[in-house]
Amino acid sequence: MLFLVFLIIASIVFYLYFKMRQFRTTYMLPIRKKLFASMAGAALGLFLITFGLNQILLFNKLVIYIVSAVFIILGSYVLIYNFRAAKHYRQFIEEEAEINEY
Repeated sequence: MLFLVFLIIASIVFYLYFKMRQFRTTYMLPIRKKLFASMAGAALGLFLITFGLNQILLFNKLVIYIVSAVFIILGSYVLIYNFRAAKHYRQFIEEEAEINEY
């Protein structure tokens, strides 16, 4: 249970970190902005999954199970989608750096 709490806190911290990196990246690097946005989305998906699992372990009600299942399914979709997007954008980072070299 403590492990899930640690993952919840870590995913929130990573989400905030990648969102700050996204906002602080200059407008000349749009691929890098998209990469940081997708990494932040993956952290958000991990948060949804771990929060849903934590609620299932804490409470024993049918409504909690249903809501947690929705969180886990939605979090899985968000995590997989953004992880694939980040993998796609990583291919173009070097090319973008060469184009925008001073």
